Amino acid sequence: MPTFPSNRQFAFTIFDDTDWSNTDNVGPVYKLLCDLGLRTTKSVWPLACAPGSQFAGSTLQDHQYLSFVRALRDDGFELALHGMRNEDTKRDGIRRALDEFERLIGCLPRSHANHASNRDNLYWGPARLGGRSRRWVYRLANSFRSVPSHGHVEGSTYFWGDLCREHILYVRNFVFDEINLDRIGAAAPYHDSNKPFVNYWFSSCEGHDEATLCRLLSEQNQDQLEAEGGVCIVYTHFANGFVEHGQICIPNAKVGSEERLVCTRIDSVGLLKGAQSRWRHRSFPSRELRDTVASGQAPDGHHLDSIFRH
Repeated sequence: MPTFPSNRQFAFTIFDDTDWSNTDNVGPVYKLLCDLGLRTTKSVWPLACAPGSQFAGSTLQDHQYLSFVRALRDDGFELALHGMRNEDTKRDGIRRALDEFERLIGCLPRSHANHASNRDNLYWGPARLGGRSRRWVYRLANSFRSVPSHGHVEGSTYFWGDLCREHILYVRNFVFDEINLDRIGAAAPYHDSNKPFVNYWFSSCEGHDEATLCRLLSEQNQDQLEAEGGVCIVYTHFANGFVEHGQICIPNAKVGSEERLVCTRIDSVGLLKGAQSRWRHRSFPSRELRDTVASGQAPDGHHLDSIFRH
């Protein structure tokens, strides 16, 4: 069982993908997090959205939204990258997006999550897995609908692997239906030598919308996380069903005890750096590859539904 700073019993944080976000549909959630003393990770898009996409939302190019995320930054939240915008971005646009992030936020992002089926994603879709047979199984499981990613392909107009390796420390990969990543051997960031443009991958816990997050954070699961001294990095979309008419609408939600909440004031990068210091460097676990293929994949840009066990 790992140990945590100040003798805390477990580690918990949230990585919020920015899809559909605006100040109205995520503002109340972040006010609640502030009131509870939590400081988590919110991803952003640096460039304006392409019109007509199902994932459109506010970006750093929107003045009101920029003011909102700057206030989160000043209050201790981490701001991360979720691609450059809601659609594909070519290399020149990616450079501009990183420059915009630094100009508007004051620093470059340290963590990133691929978005949906963007062609500038890194090692996404079938490229998440090694070996032709595993990639074929992935394509079959997704009815051959997956869009190839080119962010890691040198010579592609969407290539930015060198920029990712230079600036981004952590990139999200697999998502598990599990409250404690340490219990399934997925808590520590790891490097995959076959994917050299990503410094470290990290895993997350499934909570992509209001319903799945409430199931993940049930009282029983909270008790388990605490008892096991576990690690939980929630993947979610706070813009997806958490707020209606300016009010948070989470039926049957229960907030943990104040003792629990004291343990949770940490963003994703802070938690991952702590995990690295405990488990040191890890290479890609080949067992995870086999279990992932055996359990099946959800369509690109969505979550993994199965529980992966080691």
